[in-house]
Amino acid sequence: MPTLTETITPEKRIRRITVLISGSGSNLQALLDASLTDKLPNAQVTYVLSSRSNAYGLQRAANASPPVPTSVCALKTFLNRNPGSSRVNYDAEVARRVLESRPDIVVLAGWMHILSDSFLDILNGTTPPPPAPALPPPTKTEIADAAEPHHPSASALHPKSAALPAPPLKQAFPIPCINLHPALPGAFDGANAIGRAFEAFQKDEIKNTGVMIHRVIKEVDRGEPLVVRNVEIKTEDKIEDLEQRIHSVEHEIIVEGARLILDELDKLQTVAGTEAKEEVKEETKQDEDVADKLERVL
Repeated sequence: MPTLTETITPEKRIRRITVLISGSGSNLQALLDASLTDKLPNAQVTYVLSSRSNAYGLQRAANASPPVPTSVCALKTFLNRNPGSSRVNYDAEVARRVLESRPDIVVLAGWMHILSDSFLDILNGTTPPPPAPALPPPTKTEIADAAEPHHPSASALHPKSAALPAPPLKQAFPIPCINLHPALPGAFDGANAIGRAFEAFQKDEIKNTGVMIHRVIKEVDRGEPLVVRNVEIKTEDKIEDLEQRIHSVEHEIIVEGARLILDELDKLQTVAGTEAKEEVKEETKQDEDVADKLERVL
């Protein structure tokens, strides 16, 4: 039985953030910049997964200090390499890679792919992840790259940078997953939200639009809103003006949304630790009562 002198509260550690991207990664950059600052004081981006091999966000991750591990999981490539597979299988593979990164939180930051139930079921811990797919034979380019002389790793180029935080000893489920959507709750769900809002404004159907961070659930863009901001649409705006205004807000609230979830995890950890201490106190008291009774009998 643990005693009060033993560590029964989960260790205070740096939280790990996994980010899913598909494009330039400007919102990823906001998270990278906020890591281990007053905005995200006890969290760090530790893994980036892209659905596109040419996404500039991959370079942003490589340029971070310390560099953040990345991988690419493109739908078309996955289906070509795994005949008979479907988008459901692809989503399960994405979830498998996410689990391998041992995250405390997953952030969809410009991930241009609607994830099916198979992804969420794995992150919620209700379905086990699939086995890793067999690797295809290396291409001539990959063989040539392997034969090249070793170059210093990215971390060696940043000697003053700290190592990435260690993963938890045991993965906790469910893993919270949040998404950034450039629209107000219940408005313009799905793709091209900015374009559809701009068109609706021109038809005098709306007066403004907005941006939100919400929990990811099985219904697209219908999860609980965590952060919501209104964004003005001006009469003289071109769609590029609106896009720029929305993106500037996105960079702020994606950090705010991540912070809310991380604070929530810390509170749950504190409650768990308090309950564990109370349980130990009660067990200790019971043992002392039993020992006292035995002593009186003897």
